[in-house]
Amino acid sequence: MAPPFGYANDRDTPGTTRRSLLAGVAALGALGAAGCSRVATASTVAGGDLLERLRAAGVVRLGIAGEIPFGYIDKNGQLTGEAPELAKVIFKRLGIDKVQPVPTEFGSLIPGLNSQQFDVVAAGMYVNPERCQQVIFADPDYQMLDSFIVRKGNPKGLHNYKDVVAKKAKFATGTGYAEIQYAVEAGYKQSDILIVPDQVAGLNAVEAGRVDVFAGTALTAREVVKKSSKAEATQAFAPLVGGKPHVDGGAFAFRQTETRLRDAFNVELRRLKKSGELFRILRPFGFTRDEMTDLTAKQLCGGGKSGAS
Repeated sequence: MAPPFGYANDRDTPGTTRRSLLAGVAALGALGAAGCSRVATASTVAGGDLLERLRAAGVVRLGIAGEIPFGYIDKNGQLTGEAPELAKVIFKRLGIDKVQPVPTEFGSLIPGLNSQQFDVVAAGMYVNPERCQQVIFADPDYQMLDSFIVRKGNPKGLHNYKDVVAKKAKFATGTGYAEIQYAVEAGYKQSDILIVPDQVAGLNAVEAGRVDVFAGTALTAREVVKKSSKAEATQAFAPLVGGKPHVDGGAFAFRQTETRLRDAFNVELRRLKKSGELFRILRPFGFTRDEMTDLTAKQLCGGGKSGAS
């Protein structure tokens, strides 16, 4: 996963389409949405008063992109995934008992947040300077490296983007993935990249021999190849950005005015990290201890506005 400059990927599992996941979330979200399509007006007080308003309402609306393992409808029709399960725990600690999904496309998450369609982005969104100019982030709840999907045995010996360029491999990645930029930075011609909808389509392209490699996040790559007899995931690696290894981190996003809510969220997130409960929440969704992180939003925002206190 790594949508451009840090969106989460379309990480659907085999047999599950992103469209079907969005439809499922839409059906669930509609239950509580009748008669009210937008959240309350934006806070005007310093630091925002959204936390108090959410406590009074007893519900927080989450901008969700309908993706496994970040937020999806399970076989029992229940909303689950890394972000919703984490949101349930943290917001309950903040005095808000209910989370309500608001489904949207990845590209609409930040615009939807800033236009009051929901209260928080809960979609495993990568933190980067571009996004930090538009929203404020909590500290990352996970970090992520890249990985390739290749044919069994990795016949071309592809382990990083420089290998792809040097061996003139046929390269694919997902729509809007950050891996596009990583490959271009390594010297791959952007017009030669095959863009596919998601990692399932990428797996299919590798298995069919249409490409030599599909690039995605380590998590999505290792999950999608589990049932494949023709493909495997390479060892996770850090792409080079500006000549230096780069590790991405995913986090919840908030409107720039709502620093009080973001700060309160961070306090609880840090407690979960310290106690080890964060890993227990994320582990069922394929996360490993290697993906737990102490990275901060301020670090990942770089020259952008982190809003960090």
